[in-house]
Formats: sequence, structure tokens, C-alpha cells
Amino acid sequence: MHGSVTPHRQNALRPTFNDSIMTDLITLSPNLILAYTAYVIGTASPGPSNMAIMSVAMNAGRASALTLAAGVIVGSLTWGWLAAFGLETVLATWSQALIVLKVVGGLYLLWLGFKAARSALRKGDLSPQNGALTQSSRAALFTRGAAMHLTNPKAIFVWLSIVSMALPAGAAPGQALPIVIGCNLLGLCVFGGYAILFSTPLARRIYRAIRRGFEGTVAVFFSYAGLKMLFSKLS
Repeated sequence: MHGSVTPHRQNALRPTFNDSIMTDLITLSPNLILAYTAYVIGTASPGPSNMAIMSVAMNAGRASALTLAAGVIVGSLTWGWLAAFGLETVLATWSQALIVLKVVGGLYLLWLGFKAARSALRKGDLSPQNGALTQSSRAALFTRGAAMHLTNPKAIFVWLSIVSMALPAGAAPGQALPIVIGCNLLGLCVFGGYAILFSTPLARRIYRAIRRGFEGTVAVFFSYAGLKMLFSKLS
């Protein structure tokens, strides 16, 4: 009976869930750091989502900006999970869906550009109107943030590149867990940081002084991004 293994020893020899996670992290760690770095650089760099968060933070306050940022994070999390669990295969089969998404995203950015331009053309302080916005449109702000990310094909390709960068060949989908969770925690810090930073009293005072110029810049930025999305080739 010396050669037999008792049930207790069998359980001790059986790899646990935590052991599996640690093994995955050790295997992925060099590429994981690279993926995290690429995600932070891409997320923190100027883009439609960051410009929108900055504008709402200075215009309508911290709570509204954080609501918009939460929508952006949910949109990013959605693409992250889809990229980790076979989005590339789906896109290869349904490539026309990506074209439709590109058109919808481009038109949506142009609409946001139009709204920013209309705000820039208004004279005076818009604070009373924006106070009402803060109280009544939290759901609209959240939806707007999510829509900006969900209709942006660039976000899809960024996530696909990050997941493929971090995962070794033949990796199981479960190994993408630390990639998606880690990147979205970083996104929470970046987008939430923009909302907090640009909603400070100093930032809002500066915004009131340069409101029309800033909104005009946002309008040009959104319009350019929308046209670029509409007329660029998918790659």
C-alpha cells in the first residue's frame, strides 16, 4: 500500500485555481507589462473620449464627468472582453458589421462636433443650463460615453492588438482575464483622473474664461475624427 496515494495527498497534489492564476501571470508577465504600457499610452493620449470628459468636467462638474467616464469605461470593458473571447473570429466572418459600425461611429462624432460648435457660438455663461443638465441627464451622459467607445472601430483594433500582444500562441481564453481586468483598472484611473482633474475650481474658472475657444476646438476635433473615421480604410 506504500505506492497508493491517499485522497488527502491527491487533493494536495491537484493544482488549485489560485495556482493556475499565478502560473498564467508568471507566463504572461513580460508581455503583460508591455500591453499595460501600450494601453495607458493609448488611453491617456488625446482622443474623442478624453476631450468629451474634459469638456463635461469643466462645463457641468465632476459628477457629470465621472458619469460620462463610467460609460466610456463600460464601453472599453465590453470590447476588451469580446476581444479576449473570439472577437477576431467574429469580425472575420461578419466584416460588413465593422463597416456599419465605422459609419455609425463617424456620424456620431460629427453630431457631437455639431453640438460643440453650437455651444461655441453661444455667448455668455452657460452654467444655469448645465446645472439642469447635471441633474436630469446622468443616464444620457452614461449612454453617450458608452456609445463613443462602442461605435469606435479604433477601440476594437486597439483591444485586439493588446490581447494578441500579451497572450502567447495557443493560449486559453481564460488567460486573458488579467489583461482585460488590468487594462480596465488602468482605464478607470485615466478616465476618472481626467474627470477629477478638469472639474477642479481652477480648471472651471479657466474654462469660463476660454469657453467659446475651447468648445470650438472640441468641435473641430470631433469633426475631424468623424470625417477621418468615415473616409479611412479599415486595417
